[in-house]
Amino acid sequence: MFSKGKWDVKYELLESGSKTKHSTKNIWVLKIFFLSCILFVVFCIIFIYLEDYFKATFTKQIGQAHESKDSVQPNAPPSTHLPLEQTTHIHHTSTSPPSPNACGVQVKDGPLIKVDHHNTYVIGSYVDHRLREKQIKSIAIVLRHEPATYSCVMCCDGRIVTSNAQCSIHSDHFNYDYGAATITCPISSRCLTPTHVAITAGGVSGRVTSFQSVRNRDVPITFPYDFTVCHCVMYDYKNVLMLVESIEMSRLLGAQRVVIYKTNCDSDTQKVLDYYEKSGFVEIIPWTIKNHINVSKGWKIDIAPGQLQYYGQIPALNDCVFRYMYQTRYLALQDMDEFILPIKEKTWRELFPLLEHLYGTDVGFEFENNQFPMTAKLHLEHNVEAWKHVKGINILNYIEREPINPSAFNNYKVIVNPRLVQKVTVHGLLETANGKPTVRVNKDIARMYHFKNYTFPPNTNLITDSHLWDYTNKLEPAVSEVLQDCGLLKPR
Repeated sequence: MFSKGKWDVKYELLESGSKTKHSTKNIWVLKIFFLSCILFVVFCIIFIYLEDYFKATFTKQIGQAHESKDSVQPNAPPSTHLPLEQTTHIHHTSTSPPSPNACGVQVKDGPLIKVDHHNTYVIGSYVDHRLREKQIKSIAIVLRHEPATYSCVMCCDGRIVTSNAQCSIHSDHFNYDYGAATITCPISSRCLTPTHVAITAGGVSGRVTSFQSVRNRDVPITFPYDFTVCHCVMYDYKNVLMLVESIEMSRLLGAQRVVIYKTNCDSDTQKVLDYYEKSGFVEIIPWTIKNHINVSKGWKIDIAPGQLQYYGQIPALNDCVFRYMYQTRYLALQDMDEFILPIKEKTWRELFPLLEHLYGTDVGFEFENNQFPMTAKLHLEHNVEAWKHVKGINILNYIEREPINPSAFNNYKVIVNPRLVQKVTVHGLLETANGKPTVRVNKDIARMYHFKNYTFPPNTNLITDSHLWDYTNKLEPAVSEVLQDCGLLKPR
């Protein structure tokens, strides 16, 4: 074993001293490194904070600048897309959640939008393609004796175009204060494809607070429906059984769509409406005119006072015509208790080729009204036991009708190609596009069956007519199925 010499001892001492100096130096380097890291992190935090602060301040200043710009907008030069005589200011509204908007303005598609400064309520707006120069026709309810002018404010690809409107009040107002009207807006080269429109008071510089979608902008190559039925209107309704019978009879006759303008009904009726609406067979149009106008319960002002005839039936009928003008080949305008039945054929699909051959394709068809009083004798051959707890009248129990009085006006109803119609009334057409009147269909070919609760004159010889029973094999099971699905049949 070797012992350490002098040089060995000296080297060991030098090596030990060197290690001590390196250790002390490393400690100081680490301290400086950690201190630098801490300062860097603090600097980053301060930088991020200052960046967010200045960004928020800058955004706020921009927002204030825009608000200031909007606030002085009325004094700015009018847009080239606005008429020279009037500048329309667009009032931007905000809701939560945000509503659809057009040209920065809220869109309201529900019927009955009030026109500011006038006692006018717009139901729906539709493009009319039947003229060389297209127009927008807005169906409205107006106060007839109020002097009123209108403007059309249209949204076209994000820009605003206005024009003067023409208003035509329909003549069938039955002397009530309010009546149906058609407000026409020209479609010019400045706005060939308007998507939304607002009817405003003419000559009044005001704010547009809402737009309404323009319907019928395109004409389909083929119609979605061959036959559509319009029921105008449903009010205080609770006749559940008749409702289902009516809708199922429409289906059996060939209708592919039923439209109901609904004011109110009971809970069982609502179950049925929900069922049909979910299936896609029925469209429900909310009809809330009674919230704005004192509607009448009849059509004679001295007997049924109010401001508008029979719950607004006539404006609703006109809206239905334009709503389905390019969706259906034929439109039946009838009440829930009315049924237009072919006599020899079974369905409208079989009937209408015959009518077109006999009378032409450019006319509307009238169907003679035959009344079946519900005060007459009951015939219970089709009084279905399972339906006895369902609210409403079973129309199959009534097969006796009153003879036609040739000297009295007949309350006929029509099925018409809607593209032939300009204005419609309860019984027939007020104005047609080609100027041709409707034609009365021979009663031996088809006629209307009207089930009505009234007292017929004494000593009347009622006529037994059980033609409706020809449909019972399909009608009864169809009605039972709907009632069962709606939970309206009691378990056996």
